[in-house]
Amino acid sequence: MGFAHTLGGTRFAFDTLRDLLAKATPFRSGDALAGVAAGSEAERVAAQHALAELPLTHFLDEAVIPYEEDDVTRLILDGHDRAAFAPVSHLTVGGFRDWLLGEADSAALAALAPGLTPEMVAGVAKIMRIADLVSVAAKCRVTTRFRNTLGLPGTLSVRLQPNDPTDDPRGVAAAVLDGLLLGAGDAVIGVNPATDSVANTIRLLELLDMVRERYDIPTQSCVLAHVTTTISAIEAGAPVDLVFQSIGGTEGVNASFGVSLALLADAREAALSLRRGTVGDNVMYFETGQGSALSAEAHHGVDQQTIEARAYAVARRYEPLLVNSVVGFIGPEYLANGKQITRAGLEDHFCGKLLGLPMGVDVCYTNHADADQDDMDALLTLLGVAGVTYVMGVPGADDVMLNYQSTSFHDALAVRAALGKQPAPEFAAWLDRMGIGASGLAIPPALSPALIGLG
Repeated sequence: MGFAHTLGGTRFAFDTLRDLLAKATPFRSGDALAGVAAGSEAERVAAQHALAELPLTHFLDEAVIPYEEDDVTRLILDGHDRAAFAPVSHLTVGGFRDWLLGEADSAALAALAPGLTPEMVAGVAKIMRIADLVSVAAKCRVTTRFRNTLGLPGTLSVRLQPNDPTDDPRGVAAAVLDGLLLGAGDAVIGVNPATDSVANTIRLLELLDMVRERYDIPTQSCVLAHVTTTISAIEAGAPVDLVFQSIGGTEGVNASFGVSLALLADAREAALSLRRGTVGDNVMYFETGQGSALSAEAHHGVDQQTIEARAYAVARRYEPLLVNSVVGFIGPEYLANGKQITRAGLEDHFCGKLLGLPMGVDVCYTNHADADQDDMDALLTLLGVAGVTYVMGVPGADDVMLNYQSTSFHDALAVRAALGKQPAPEFAAWLDRMGIGASGLAIPPALSPALIGLG
């Protein structure tokens, strides 16, 4: 079965759902690199018209990657909740957009999430403007818990990212102190290790846990090592709160990361067995990014935004505490400039929230992309309005280990202040007890000893 639409007297045909979705996608460099992008703006508009007329039920009849070839496809289709899907099953993609922007409220969206496939939400995103993506995402409510409660209305959380190029404990500790004094860290205090070894991972985990316990901070820590490294750390008795892993939207891209669906399930069970959460048991932390499947040559001719949405189906399976799209990190080969990064960040957030995930976005870019901090300020503000669960807090917005530009502790404070947002309630109460306050304006001397004895 094919699809077609006539525009200005020219008939445009699209052979498969995969082709239709790719051609309907707003332009980005990664799809052009993959050879799947529309050949002209006219073809793109025609594809969007044809997509808008497509019944949502068609996504259950035609897989963009064959069922027998890909375990993510099997996960999506086998786990689909037809009862939850029923309220919108009569709609086209265009009708679904209208419903989302109109009568859908937070309760209806939460109930609907298990009934949506990632291809459905990717499809509707392709015919939405930025204002649409922001408006609908702002209605989505996704709450998760471990030592505090994330995603409540009126909150904006921050991952405190204290990376050090040599994993020097003094450098990590100094960045942790800096972030805490500026109200960051309620999402997670999460270190990307420079060296992914079990011994180094345990050393960093013990450092973070010592700081957390010393000041009774109601948050969670994570060393973003490979999942197998973290499992080994758990087996060695390390204080693991969250298990981290980068994931993608096809079996092949996950294999390129050295993981499988079964391995992720094992990791979750290992973390749950430690029973370290105090208010909940969401123990997984996933990161994703448009372009990873193309980098791994595992995209099957599917556009990168649809593949990204499929990664959220993988994440959803394991009930994570946190998911974030590292939107501009992979580079300009996939998202060439600030305009493309902005669009992609809002798409990712919209799709993840609609699928029921606690979505954050690393508002970021690499130095060889045609983007700057003004672009990031705009995206950060739009995401704040859209109800993003959390963003990154990096000292000076410049990650000295990963060598990319993100958002600073001050940036997060500015958005909280502008939009009237607060940290997670348990963390906000701790900030007040410590004399810092949710605004991060007061610096209490009681925190200074956090650096003592951490070398």
